[in-house]
Amino acid sequence: MTQTILTITDNCLLAPGVFRMRLAGLRPEEVKPGQFVEVRVPGTFLRRPISVCDAEDGVLTLIYKAVGDGTRILAGMRPGETLDVLAGLGNGYDLTRAGTAPVLVGGGVGIPPLYYLAKELLRAEVTPRVLLGFNRSDEIFYEDEFAALGAAVTVVTLDGSAGEKGFVTEHLPADLTCFYACGPLPMLKALCRATDRPGQLSLEERMGCGFGACMGCSIQTAEGPKRVCKEGPVFEREVLGW
Repeated sequence: MTQTILTITDNCLLAPGVFRMRLAGLRPEEVKPGQFVEVRVPGTFLRRPISVCDAEDGVLTLIYKAVGDGTRILAGMRPGETLDVLAGLGNGYDLTRAGTAPVLVGGGVGIPPLYYLAKELLRAEVTPRVLLGFNRSDEIFYEDEFAALGAAVTVVTLDGSAGEKGFVTEHLPADLTCFYACGPLPMLKALCRATDRPGQLSLEERMGCGFGACMGCSIQTAEGPKRVCKEGPVFEREVLGW
């Protein structure tokens, strides 16, 4: 974990309520796929946990949804302003478990950490297949960015207004051997019901401190209580017991 001051270089709207913020000044070794950062938002008390979408050439990319006071403040910030960031938090994805053709399954704002994961898998000469789930077409973001990496991308919308219709769990490839996932809890549990293949899941949970001290994000697992911010946010499906 490192604390650093980063400078906003871009903060733009990607989809209704969903923003992408880029910040300069990060050391690339400070974050790994699946880890998150804690951002101190001006005028608020608690830091906001946000998953890492990308970390390249000293630039940290975060994608977040403006749903509360803190994230709405973030949405109004402009290039040139700075943020106090704690980086390198949590346990990320284990790339050694990928095999030869992993499937990345994301839903909504759970999609961003899978982009960084896809980049690192491709650097390791592993080509992932990507399933991106949204409610409707106007919510879609980062489809082109995943495709530009060289990943095979399938978009699924619940109402069928773009891509395939239904839930991502209805479009898992028949030859699925392993998966990485991030998204809403109902989606993650449905994914584990839909396949018995091994996988790693990144959980979203309310966090206080972000580094294991307050115990506020503890969940019950097959191995007893675990802190999402410390032992997670990425867990093996066997640990979760789903």
